[in-house]
Amino acid sequence: MSHTAHIRSHRKPRRSASTIAMRTGVAGGVLSTLAVAGASGAAHAAEPVTQTLELPTLTADLAAQVAQSADVTQQAAASYQLQAERDAAAAKAAKQAKADLADAKKKAAEAKKKAEEAARKEAAERASRTAERTTLSASADTGSSTGTSSGSSTGSSTATGSAAAVVSFVQAQVGKAYVSGATGPSAYDCSGLVQAAFKQVGISLPRVSQAQSTAGTQVGLDNLQPGDILYWGGAGSAYHVGVYVGGGMFVGAQNSSTGVVEKPLSYDPPSGAVRVL
Repeated sequence: MSHTAHIRSHRKPRRSASTIAMRTGVAGGVLSTLAVAGASGAAHAAEPVTQTLELPTLTADLAAQVAQSADVTQQAAASYQLQAERDAAAAKAAKQAKADLADAKKKAAEAKKKAEEAARKEAAERASRTAERTTLSASADTGSSTGTSSGSSTGSSTATGSAAAVVSFVQAQVGKAYVSGATGPSAYDCSGLVQAAFKQVGISLPRVSQAQSTAGTQVGLDNLQPGDILYWGGAGSAYHVGVYVGGGMFVGAQNSSTGVVEKPLSYDPPSGAVRVL
């Protein structure tokens, strides 16, 4: 026995086996828990590594496929839009061409109608003149003979003043074309020529032959002077006019076949005459 064994404070308490066993178990449990936690942590740590390595690859492939699909879709949409625009343009062009064709046909028909009407009008005027001339021919034979001889003697004297200017003007137009409604300078109708002639000396005459046949003083065909206006038909309803130039001759825009001519009175005997000078 130790010599200090009898001293109480120097005694070391003895630990029982159960206490030691319990502490050993606790320590083992703690170590086991740590081991499990470590293993679990290691397992969880290893899993993200695998995902981190594979996910970017999958994401990149998917993005490429999506981008390619988007390009194909965009190209298809652009192609459809272009085709639609072409179809619309073709339809519009066809519609416009159809409208232009219809308009051209309409204008051609109108032009043909106008040409036919003008031809009928000219034919009617010629027929009317022929009928008037035939009717007046018998009654005018004597008068025209007298008028011609009288005209010749009148024409032997030289026209002067305004009459000379009128005669000179109409004679200068001989050979020019006859065009209905024309008043010169390259073409005339009968009343257009007479109106233009008297305009040279400051006299304003009516435009149409009916009014010109009553514009001055009525004179007999046996008393004609250069510058007198000759008319065919009735006074106020004349269908043709001309200008007496003396020497038994007159100048007139006869028709589209002859144009402006200088002819003897016997060529186309007038119905009457008026004097405005």
